[in-house]
This record gives sequence, C-alpha cells and structure tokens, in this order.
Amino acid sequence: MSRPLMPSQFSRRRALLAAGAAAAVVPLAGCEKLISEATRRMGTDVPETLSVPTGPDTDAAHHLLCRAAYGPWPGDLDEVRTLGQSTWIERQLAPDDIDDSACDLRARVFEELLDAPGECYEFKREVLRADLSRHTLLRAVYSRRQLYEVMVGFWTDHLNINIEKGDCIYLKPWDDQEVVRKHALGKFRDLIRASATSPAMLVYLDGNQNTFAKAGDIPNENYGRELLELHTLGVHGGYTQTDVYEAARALTGWRVGKGFYRGSVFFEPKLHDDTAKAVLGVSLPAGGGEADIDRLVDIVCRHPATARHIALKLCQKFVAEDPPAPLVERVAAVFTQTDGDIKSLVRTILTSAEFAAAKGVKFKRPFQFIASSLRAVAADTHAHAPLIEYLVRMGQGIFQYPTPDGYPDKADPWLGTLLWRWNFAFALASGSVPTVVSPLDKLTKAIAGGGDARGAYFRYLTGRDGTAEEMEAIREAVPGNGTSASERADLIALVLASPAFQMC
Repeated sequence: MSRPLMPSQFSRRRALLAAGAAAAVVPLAGCEKLISEATRRMGTDVPETLSVPTGPDTDAAHHLLCRAAYGPWPGDLDEVRTLGQSTWIERQLAPDDIDDSACDLRARVFEELLDAPGECYEFKREVLRADLSRHTLLRAVYSRRQLYEVMVGFWTDHLNINIEKGDCIYLKPWDDQEVVRKHALGKFRDLIRASATSPAMLVYLDGNQNTFAKAGDIPNENYGRELLELHTLGVHGGYTQTDVYEAARALTGWRVGKGFYRGSVFFEPKLHDDTAKAVLGVSLPAGGGEADIDRLVDIVCRHPATARHIALKLCQKFVAEDPPAPLVERVAAVFTQTDGDIKSLVRTILTSAEFAAAKGVKFKRPFQFIASSLRAVAADTHAHAPLIEYLVRMGQGIFQYPTPDGYPDKADPWLGTLLWRWNFAFALASGSVPTVVSPLDKLTKAIAGGGDARGAYFRYLTGRDGTAEEMEAIREAVPGNGTSASERADLIALVLASPAFQMC
C-alpha cells in the first residue's frame, strides 16, 4: 500500500511526473545527470579565471571561508574580497535571504526526511541511514548558506543523537529539520526547548521513560544530567547531584507515542511529579504541570555558567582548541546581553582580532576534510555509498557518535585516520572515487592559465605561498609543471594530504 501524500510532497511529485511524462522511465542516474547539469547552469560551474592567494601568511578571506564555511568553492574567494568580510558575514547570518535553489535540487530528493516522525517508520533503517548521510554531506558541499550549515553541524554535535539507538533513526530526520536546522541561528533558549521535547532526544536520553506514577518512584536522570552537563551549564557549571535529580523530576511525564500516534510527543499529567522542586536555587512551585519544563529551560539557559559554556564551545569551534580567555568572556557577555542570540555570538567571534589571528591552528575533522576537498575541486557528486564510506572509515559516520557529547572538535582523536585521508586525497585527485567527478582541466586553466600549476595549486588550496620545504617536496614528487593529467593528480593529492590543507 502506498503512503498518503502530504500536500507539499504531492506537488513536487506531480511536477516531476509531468516533466517526465513524454519519457518512459528515467533511471536514477539519468535524473542525477540532469540535476548536475541544471545546478552547473545555476552557478556551480568553475569560473574562467580565479584569484589565487599570495604571500607567506594565510589569506584573510581564505581563512574566513575555511572556518565560517566548509572551505572555498571556486569563486568564493573573489566574492568575499568583492563584498568585504563584514558584508559577507552579515549575508551569511541571514540565510533565508540567500538563494539556495541549486543545492535544493540535489538535497531535496530525500523527501522522507521532511516527513512527520511517524511516517519514517515506513522506510528501512539502511535507507534512512544512507539518505540522512547523503543529505547532510550534500548540504555541506553545495549550499550557498555555508555559515548556516557550519552551525547546523555545531549544534548537531552539541545536541548529539546517535541514530543507532532504539528508534532514533526514524525520529532524527524530524529533529534535524525542526530542532537543529530551525534554530541553528536563532535563540539558544528556543533551541534547547525544542530539543527537550524532540522525540529523538526523548528516546536517545530516555526521557520517555522518565515517569512518576506513584510516591517513591525514582526519576530517570539521563536527560536531566546531560541537559545540565552538556547542553547548558557545562561539566564545571556549578550544579550538584541534587540539581540533576530535581531537573529530572521537572521533566517527568513526557512521552513518545506508539501505534497510530507513533513518533508524536505528548505530556501525560498522571506520570508527572507535580510537587514543588528547586533547581540551581530557583523554586518551581507545586502544580506547575506541563509548564515545569519551560520554567526549567528558562533557569538553565539564563544561568551565567551557560553563557560561559556556550561561549567557550563556539570559540573552540571557530578560533582554537584553547581560545583566548578575553574573547570567551566577551562572547559570554554578548550571550547574556542578547538572551542567547546565536547570530550575535557568531558575529562577535568572526569579526574579532582573535579570530583573524588564529590561522592554521585547527585540524579538520573528517567531515570537514572531505567536504572542503570536494568544494575545492568543484566536485560533482550525489554522495552515494562509496563516498560516504570514506567518512565511516575515518571515524565520523554521520549521526552515529555513540555518546551524548558528540564528535570531538580536537585534533588528537582524529590523528589515527591519516591513512584514510591520504587514500581519499589520491582517489579524489585521480578521479577514482566512484560517482564523483571534478572539472580539473577547467580548474587548472582557471588558476594557472598555461603556466606552472604547482605553486598555483598550493596557493589555491591552502591560501598562502608554500614554504621552501613544502615546494621542494612538491617539485620532487611532480618534476613537471603539474598540468598533465597524471602530474596534476599527484599534485592535487599531495596538497590535499598535506598538513597545510588539513590544518585551517
């Protein structure tokens, strides 16, 4: 039996059927070729000429694109220079005003990811796992709303949900759309409130098992603990075990529906501890019922420790593993002044002197490494299994981190994946990643003309001149000018695999 169509789905499917009515059945690969050609004409093609950074220090616009985006797409560097960094940042902070229709063509083919939670149960787990991964990577690679996608990745880790636990795989698509993506550049309080009653989060951290049916029942503290320890105050935020217990009591009674109501979230008053509570020194009077959760979210989101914790994590994301304390304090002050306005926090960081000075000090995680590599060579892909498998091999399967703290944003945990990074770099440069192609002839002409491509590619990919040692290593490996197909493949692979590219 086919699924009933939602109005938006019906209109999209009807349009696709109408467009293909004259043809019989178009194979999926054929559809993807049409989409690739359409998006090329919509602006994803390589310009005829490209600016290449020069100088020993990393270019400021290149630095911005490596941190506030998933790396430059051909032409992005010229765009930032033309607009100016401040204007580019402001445009990126208003993602709804950016035309992203080319990316949508690639990413919105996964219609089930837009469904209500209960409808995803009709799909096999392996289908959902693949489509969630493909959708996420395609958005990162092709979206013009790059800063927004970076923030989606940040909050996905901050509010981590492992799709391999229980029914989370069926519920995460809704969480991705209605929690993370909806609030990625909004108010922090709204993000936490939405997450608290997300069906995926209720399953992942056992909130749906947190009930109080009779006197003496002990609440399930899993979500209450992570709400304080990870999502808001931080591990050193000054809360106590009593605060965790009281928070868990305030969160009792929220349930995830079954049967006909599968995937829906509702509040069951009979399973809620409605007696008086106190969290972080603030009283929650008896009889609060469903409103206890809103009062709790207000308390934890407006606590000074939360401002510092979120400021620190954002500075670690955009600046350095150990960011300058004065910057963290300024961002925390902005958090308090704006009631957790995420755009204001990001703006403060990206326009700071500390951000401008922190070049080449962060190690790319596997997702960023792959996305930035694909963007650098203007790759045409629909992110099928062979590409996603590289992410899994490097240890960053999408939505698959097992513990609530999310994938680490430090270098040490990822250093054991270098071999797979090198393998990917050489496969991408030689055109050996199935279902991924890159216009390398056109790219080489755009950045090097007919001259020596070795220095041009190094500057293009890393944002600066190579050192004497770096260029000597390249000349030893690529004795020609790097424009023949074989030499070009070696050249690009060497630079992508180098510390200069993997650090940003």
